[in-house]
Parts: sequence; structure tokens; C-alpha cells
Amino acid sequence: MGDMRKITAFLPSELLASAQAYTGEGVTETLRLALEQLAHAAWCRRMLELEGKVTFDIDLEALREDREFGEFGNVTR
Repeated sequence: MGDMRKITAFLPSELLASAQAYTGEGVTETLRLALEQLAHAAWCRRMLELEGKVTFDIDLEALREDREFGEFGNVTR
């Protein structure tokens, strides 16, 4: 996970209790999950901003030529 930091945070106790009840975890894990969700939301926003701006020069049919697919679309070989 990389470097860790110990922090002090002042949070509304009702908000923290509600979040902990939702996650079923302790304070540290609840805050980590919340921060991961914020980071993921920011990443998704950045990806949506790229929509229509990136051109791919890939022929999907050529990539699939050497593969076999099962009945559910899974690669079997």
C-alpha cells in the first residue's frame, strides 16, 4: 500500500458512526474505504472527460483471430 501516515481528524460523531455501521469496520478501515471511493470517483470523472478524445488504432477482429471462445464468450484457448 506504500507509505502510511498517522493523522488526527475531527469528524462529526454521527457521521462516523453511520459510516462505520455501513461498512461494519473500524475507524481506520472506514476512512480508508471512503478515501478509496473518492479517489475512484475522481479517476472515473477523468476517464469520462476523455470520452471521444482518444483514438484507438486497434483492429479487434485481428486480435481475436488466434483465440477460441466458449458459449458464454470466454476465451478457451
